[in-house]
Amino acid sequence: MLGDRQPDDSLNPDAPCRISLDFYPQFPHKMYNLKAIVVGAGIGGLTTGIALRRAGYAVEVYEKTRELRPAGAGISLWSNGVKVLNALGLGDRLAAIGGQMNAMTYRSHTDELLSEISLQPLIATVGQRPYPVARTDLQVLLLTAFGEADVHLGKHCVAVEQTADSATAIFADGSCATGDLLIGADGVRSTVRQYLLGREQAPRYAGYVNWNGLVPASPDLAPADVWVIYVGEGKRASMMPVGGDRFYFFFGSPMSAGTTVEPAQRRDELAQQFAGWPQPVQRLIERLNPLQTNRLEISDLEPLEHLVNGRIALLGDAGHATTPTLGQGGCQAIEDAEVLWRSLVTTNISVADALQRYEQARKERTANLVLKARKRTATIYGKDPDQTQAWYDQLKVESPSDVTDALAKVILAGPYG
Repeated sequence: MLGDRQPDDSLNPDAPCRISLDFYPQFPHKMYNLKAIVVGAGIGGLTTGIALRRAGYAVEVYEKTRELRPAGAGISLWSNGVKVLNALGLGDRLAAIGGQMNAMTYRSHTDELLSEISLQPLIATVGQRPYPVARTDLQVLLLTAFGEADVHLGKHCVAVEQTADSATAIFADGSCATGDLLIGADGVRSTVRQYLLGREQAPRYAGYVNWNGLVPASPDLAPADVWVIYVGEGKRASMMPVGGDRFYFFFGSPMSAGTTVEPAQRRDELAQQFAGWPQPVQRLIERLNPLQTNRLEISDLEPLEHLVNGRIALLGDAGHATTPTLGQGGCQAIEDAEVLWRSLVTTNISVADALQRYEQARKERTANLVLKARKRTATIYGKDPDQTQAWYDQLKVESPSDVTDALAKVILAGPYG
């Protein structure tokens, strides 16, 4: 327990870096009462902190930014991610911030109805509805559950080290944090990943730009409980219900890497990119706040050969950043957290052994989803125009059950089925 340790500067994140290898002299077996260092306070890092604390471990979370601001406005939490948060005791709070999404509708850029898909059969099959949420709402939920005062901000991890008995994060200000294990949840440009692999693994540009934000829900944009997706010309525009009577919107369009637009010009850019698209899309562009609209060049990572090295593990985007075309990025980070803590609490050979079991459970699933999302990205965004047109044609004849069965397959492969 934390109270059983001798008080010293190792608990002070601003103290000079001193590595102590003897955390728990009264426990001969180091699989119990562990101390975990988590680098990164995004969805994956905070969920991991919550899960490990519930397991009785001491957890310290470090974040490089001085203010926690989510990347992106919203996120689709499918049922596999929701189930993990339910198991962590957060289900009621998640339901309160989640949108009621009962159906999906695909329409063409000329406003032709392509497909209508009820999500009720999916919900019945997997046993849990999805909850699209605003990222800020989700971050507040997770931060409150973990404890905002326990997240150390302004701690930019510049290096990590490990011995046979400990792992240490070293920060730009000269301080460090040492624990029995270290979790790199520090995003697509992870410092921890560079140490673990012994080299830099640069993100791969996926070939398109994503604009996203939040607007008040309105029936002249879309039904309040339907996820509407407009597709055409190798682009898409979408509105998804989230809590607070809002739509999370996103646009996607192929674009060369390195293009920039001043925030105030983002509405004009979208108006040009989606000129001639249906009236709901035009109304959305008119109503969005360009200064509160995110503009992101989307990247992913090549599947990694390892997620673990000794007492150090990667989690979330640090280990398997994916394009958002399957809506599984956040869910997979949440799954990582669940599998990680379960591996630690159900085995007692060693920390390194438990982390290897975590890698075995996560490596193939996350790699497959990264590649599947990459393939879907190519289809949506017109890498092969004939293939993209074939997808548009398929939407007209595809059975709704084919869509819900594919979603259920992904969801049911999660840790809670």
